[in-house]
Amino acid sequence: MESESIEKPEPTGWASKAWALLSAVRSQSPLIQCITNFVSMDLMANTLLSAGASPAMIHSIVEIPDFTPHANALCINVGTLSPDWLPAMKAAAELTCRTGKPWVLDPVAAGASGFRLRACLELVELKPTVIRGNASEVIALSKASVGPTKGVDSSHESTDAVDAAKSLSKASGAIVAVSGAVDIITDGELVVGAHNGVAMMQRITATGCSVTALIAAFVAVDPSHAFEATASALSVFGIAGEMGMKMANGPASLRMHMIDSLHGLDEADVLSRVNITGYR
Repeated sequence: MESESIEKPEPTGWASKAWALLSAVRSQSPLIQCITNFVSMDLMANTLLSAGASPAMIHSIVEIPDFTPHANALCINVGTLSPDWLPAMKAAAELTCRTGKPWVLDPVAAGASGFRLRACLELVELKPTVIRGNASEVIALSKASVGPTKGVDSSHESTDAVDAAKSLSKASGAIVAVSGAVDIITDGELVVGAHNGVAMMQRITATGCSVTALIAAFVAVDPSHAFEATASALSVFGIAGEMGMKMANGPASLRMHMIDSLHGLDEADVLSRVNITGYR
């Protein structure tokens, strides 16, 4: 991790960094391999496309050796986890690490069952660059424990998981992001909060999955600064939600307008709206 190079965030500095990263995604169009759940594939792919990246929903273990080395980053989401898919996830993560590319883990409902928790912990051992989950998922991984959950929804606020996120980051070497009303990002020492987004985004399935894919795209274009890339992706996605909400009548129309807003974000939008601050 590059925590030594990260200075205490200044609002204008964060906004400029977020715009630079979004511009890089648009100009470079990184190829993002997504091994993800059936529910999220559509919104995840459209989020990546609207941001300027190139999604590939490749999950067959037969294709991993040929395809994965060509991806600029890998996103693994365990939402509809099954024993048949886990070997492909592991194989892709191992190959991505060997080729020096970044990969991002979304440990959906990590504490919901023993099988799911063990699978997530095994994936964490394969050194993800970033782990992005809700508070309950991050707490479950940090404690390595199964507990009561609300399915894929969190039973905790993101701010409840700051210590767990720092602990998980130190143990895994990954940047850890906790989604919530305030998105918490930590490298194990430094903690910042991204304050963008609207509550209605939680009423759209797969928004969390999609921002994980966006994080992968941002990290792909600047892998040596995964902390900044993660915080910037969360903020940019939240801005798209804020702008989309101005035109939306509910979750279904917000989904459409959020994708349109992400596609249309310009420099003025990003520089005026990014809200990333030091947390503590």
